[in-house]
Amino acid sequence: MKKVFQVALGIIAAIGGFVDIGELVFDTQAGADYRYQLLWAVPVGVVGIVVFAEMTGRVATVSGRPVFDVVRMRMGLSVGLVTLVASLLINLITLAAEVGGAALVLQLLFDVNVSTLILVSVVSLLLIVYFVPFGGIERIFGYLGCALLVYVAAAIHLKPNWHQVAKGLVPSWQPSALYAYFVVGVIGAAMVPYEVYFYSSGAIENRWSIKDLGLNRANAVLGFTLGGILSIALIVVAGEVFFTPQIQPGYLGTTALGAQQAYGEAGLLLALLGMLFAVGGAAVECAFSGAYTLAQFAGWEWGKYRRPRDAPRFTFAWVAFFAMAFVIVETGVDPVLLTEYAVILSVVALPLTYLPVLLIARDRTFMGDHANGFLANAFGWLYFAIILVVSLAAIPLMLITDGGAS
Repeated sequence: MKKVFQVALGIIAAIGGFVDIGELVFDTQAGADYRYQLLWAVPVGVVGIVVFAEMTGRVATVSGRPVFDVVRMRMGLSVGLVTLVASLLINLITLAAEVGGAALVLQLLFDVNVSTLILVSVVSLLLIVYFVPFGGIERIFGYLGCALLVYVAAAIHLKPNWHQVAKGLVPSWQPSALYAYFVVGVIGAAMVPYEVYFYSSGAIENRWSIKDLGLNRANAVLGFTLGGILSIALIVVAGEVFFTPQIQPGYLGTTALGAQQAYGEAGLLLALLGMLFAVGGAAVECAFSGAYTLAQFAGWEWGKYRRPRDAPRFTFAWVAFFAMAFVIVETGVDPVLLTEYAVILSVVALPLTYLPVLLIARDRTFMGDHANGFLANAFGWLYFAIILVVSLAAIPLMLITDGGAS
């Protein structure tokens, strides 16, 4: 019964934690521009994150070390250093986008100057992270982020053409750079690197052991799958509300109008609440992911389960990440634009993240009986090929389409 309860908690947290500002931006724009035609890209991305999250959780559980620590140990200093630099840069840009997104949602709720709310967002997140234990942080942001499930209800309430929705889940292609750009964006938003670094470090934070491998698999498969259903709902709602009038949801608040269309002010409030905690939770994950990778590479003491004075450099690292994100957002950069850059740069770095994971997870000398089987290897190499293609296409498509604008 305890295991069932842990799985349930993990699933609920994953539903609220899967969607970040990247999904909110790309999924809504994809629905507004192409209605249901890009739905198929969501399960492609979700299966990818499930495959690699399960591997990272398994590696961390079996070895007792988080994935980045193992990458440095097994792949060498040069590979580890390149991966570290790319990871830190992308984490910082993504964190700035999440902090800016949280401030924009607060502005919609309270109509206060956004510059003030950026400071409020950062200080609030710092206080929560400092005083609340790791499990509590997961639950606060995961559970309250579940308010985004209003989009699932809205997708049903708006009565879309379900035949066309089902057709959109079948992979298709259009000879259009803009279409390809959103394919890359939707897949990339589901597979951002910070998620797997946070997930594997979380396995250590939660003190998983070999007997928790089933829990790892259940959380990865069920949690991310249900989070993917939420992403599908975002696209369906955007397709219903924004496609016909050709509304471009270039402002984060526009995304919430889909829930308002279905349920009025209550729907709008639930959507904004869910967005606030989903984006806030993603900000915490980004800050921790950056601090985790830096501490693990440098061999510092790390972990939220340790008191700040017992892991001072780790604590300083995540505080510094929040401070740098604050400085970036205070320059006035558009969080939505920053999000698009963060997602595309994340896509470019995906091979650096996932190839070491795959090589380690399939290594029987390191993993023993818990190394990848035939199915895990098959999916791993298939998705590495997909990752390689989208990473090579990401920057050219962003330049050709002017960041999805044309």
